Amino acid sequence: MRKKRLRVLVTAAILALMLFISSLWLPQGGGPGCGSEWHPCLTFYQHEPEPKADAVLWEESELNPAFRECPGQSFQSPVLMRHLGACLSEDGDVLMEPYLQSWDQLILFMESLGTMVSFFSHKVKDKVALIRHLSIKQSAGEDHGKRGPTPEAYGLRDGVYRSVRSMVEAELQQGLVGFSFRTESGCRTLLRLHRSLLWVKLVLQGLTEDPDQNGVYKTPGEIGREAYSVALAPHHSWFLRRAAELVFVALPDRKYFLQQVCVNSQSEAAPALRVIIRALTRVHERTHGILERHGMLLLP
Repeated sequence: MRKKRLRVLVTAAILALMLFISSLWLPQGGGPGCGSEWHPCLTFYQHEPEPKADAVLWEESELNPAFRECPGQSFQSPVLMRHLGACLSEDGDVLMEPYLQSWDQLILFMESLGTMVSFFSHKVKDKVALIRHLSIKQSAGEDHGKRGPTPEAYGLRDGVYRSVRSMVEAELQQGLVGFSFRTESGCRTLLRLHRSLLWVKLVLQGLTEDPDQNGVYKTPGEIGREAYSVALAPHHSWFLRRAAELVFVALPDRKYFLQQVCVNSQSEAAPALRVIIRALTRVHERTHGILERHGMLLLP
């Protein structure tokens, strides 16, 4: 008798559970696709679609109280963020004009770190100038000397150098890329900037890390050296690696780095730096993907 009663209770419980579950799938109205047995409306689980990740990123930087322009300073992190945001086109490409403008800001950041760092920032500046020169040269040939909006933007807005993808495809078609010898192509130059962008990203990432068990933070010199060993050292000569060591010794202290993003403490700096890091990561990953698909990650 007891077993029979238990079976009845179990059966009733299962039926009740099935009725509850099925009620969740009844047409409830109030949304697209609701109103038929083939379009259930799980209202208890519905949520608004998330905005595009890039839109969230830029809005976050504008709303972050620690993210502000710094009066009397050359490098401005909000300006950098605007350019990085403009890099990312809807079709997954990277637009060259805002990409190079991002580097204009990063060069100002590097130059603010002292004369030793200018040894490297000068090389970066030359690479940015070369891509701009190539875009002007290409567009001048196509347009027979017709002037563009500004000298720096000429050829970067609607020419073959308007984006990373279009530049790669055009230079490959024209035979300008050397896979076994050095050329002054935009692709080879971009690859060098791409590696340097990773170094900048890793340095900023290191500045957001927590202290060790003794409460001691890594120095900017230690962070810069570790980032260099990953991003640039494998591609540099012995001479450049030795020169880099001098740069890391001469880097200013952590407080100076924080001042460059206009914050006064580590707790303020970490949120602001993470926004920049995410933006740099997006741009770096897209550029990396395009270069990788065309076998250009190891151009000489």
